[in-house]
Amino acid sequence: MKGVILHGGHGTRLRPLTHTGPKQLLPIANKPMSEYCLEAIRDCNITEIAIIIGGVGSEKVKEYYGNGEKFGIKITYVEQAEPLGIAHAIKLCRDFIQNEKFLVFLGDNIIQKSISGLKENFEDSNFDATLLLCEVDNPSRFGIVELKDSKITKIMEKPKNPPTNFAVTGIYFLTPKIFDVIDNLKPSWRNELEITDALDILLKNNDNISYEIITDYWKDTGTPEDIINANTQILKNQSEKKLLIEKSTVIESDSSIIMPCIIGKNCKIEKNSTIGPNASIGDNTIITSNVSIKNTIIMSNCKIEGGLKINNSIISANCHLHGNNKDNSEKLFLLGEGTRISL
Repeated sequence: MKGVILHGGHGTRLRPLTHTGPKQLLPIANKPMSEYCLEAIRDCNITEIAIIIGGVGSEKVKEYYGNGEKFGIKITYVEQAEPLGIAHAIKLCRDFIQNEKFLVFLGDNIIQKSISGLKENFEDSNFDATLLLCEVDNPSRFGIVELKDSKITKIMEKPKNPPTNFAVTGIYFLTPKIFDVIDNLKPSWRNELEITDALDILLKNNDNISYEIITDYWKDTGTPEDIINANTQILKNQSEKKLLIEKSTVIESDSSIIMPCIIGKNCKIEKNSTIGPNASIGDNTIITSNVSIKNTIIMSNCKIEGGLKINNSIISANCHLHGNNKDNSEKLFLLGEGTRISL
């Protein structure tokens, strides 16, 4: 079996964070969100993975993942010149897949539980596809399945009146049969080839699609709130296993580190500062005295000073924020790379 990670798209809902790179490289707990997808695929003993790239920052993806050797896998890059839909992106992998079954991950999907057992079940089955579903509170934002007698009867994209709240996550087990369906697929009103349309046609043709329901954590990190939520969940899970503070980081006396949080390499946390809970601090970042940071992602090479109180924020790399040491109100930031702010 082979793996596919979709790493394209414009990430418009995440601007200005995505002005200088793809959303899938945005860090969650100091690691690009797409790396969690790669690890989930690798943990299924799949070692050949295609990464579909396109749009802003494609070269950054290649720079980070390289040929895959440092991750214990082999990576093939597939270019998608225009964002013409998930089904179109999958179609571009036909030569890579050949005649094998394959696992597809949208690069902004985060799960916390291994799916290696599901992979083995699919390999041993005769199903044309297995979909991973998850119950959601806002089903009109997602592709949704209609179920009857424990079987999928219909698959639809973002319906106005969803018949269920079972969302089709961005994780699919597929066979090469999907390529023939996509070949005859018509673009949607968005001028995209929708994977939900392709799966619904496959369902009608063969009635041979199974599903599994994710009962643990799953998040489609399409908004800043989603990213902060995922950061909180991953930090909570990881901090139960190990301390997440790099030894090269300096934490001065009278500072408070409230777990869960993660602090990267070569950081400096000055006296009387409070980090956490649910804070991720990237490498080479300086937090000066009397600063408070919680429920926030701060990327690498930042400097935060002037007694700022920051909550529910995402601050990109190379930012410099200076408070006035008098305002004790909490601040919320969503800042693109290289931002300078003085209050």
